[in-house]
Amino acid sequence: MRLQGQSAIVTGAAMGIGQAIARAFAREGAAVAIADLDRGQAEAAAAAMAREYGATSMGLAMDVTDESSVEAGVAAVAAAFGGVDILVNNAGIQHIAALDQLAFSDWKRVLAVHLDGAFLATRACLRLMYAAKHGGCILFLGSVHSKTASVLKAPYTAAKHGVLGLCRAVAKEGAPHGVRSNVICPGFVRTQLVAKQIPEQAVLRNMTEDEVVATMLKDTLDGQFTAAEEVAETAVFLAAQKSLALTGQSIMVSHGWLME
Repeated sequence: MRLQGQSAIVTGAAMGIGQAIARAFAREGAAVAIADLDRGQAEAAAAAMAREYGATSMGLAMDVTDESSVEAGVAAVAAAFGGVDILVNNAGIQHIAALDQLAFSDWKRVLAVHLDGAFLATRACLRLMYAAKHGGCILFLGSVHSKTASVLKAPYTAAKHGVLGLCRAVAKEGAPHGVRSNVICPGFVRTQLVAKQIPEQAVLRNMTEDEVVATMLKDTLDGQFTAAEEVAETAVFLAAQKSLALTGQSIMVSHGWLME
């Protein structure tokens, strides 16, 4: 029970990596809030965690690109749990398009979810953590694309690179308050987001879906997708740290795709 007595918010956690992290936190004893655009899915996921782990949990609607929605959601969690100790900025979207064909609206939409959303949730939680004076943990879901790039993913790559800079700024500003900040950088995890990309890329790149998957995994050491549970275990490890020894870092979880 590495997170016993801690309270956490995980954004975009009604499914995929976010839900795996929320479940891992609940299993480790944390009170967990699942924040998602879809209130019904968030509440259902929270109820399932409560049944399975006996965890304190709640689901709430949150649009991470909307300042008032984020502020209200974080305030509701703090009121229910008595504060916020851990924030996981997981909410994200993808858009597949060549740069010369990319609509400005799609560019702005991807950056708004990944960067604006991470900023708004982080700011709201930092205010609570600073006031409580007992530290805290801010985690960001980056990607291997925080360090490298792939074709057809310019806005996602730019956003994930930006997450690194935001994390490092949070680490430096948060340190005097005992707040740690790190980025988890997974390789390809076969979530609904990635599953949707495969046929899209097949069409745009004139490849079969099997060829797209082979291209995605060609630089891993074992030809395997990263599992959501592997990302979740990394999140638990980082959230459970008790000192500033590990802050401002990016942790690769990519089956050896990128080593640095």
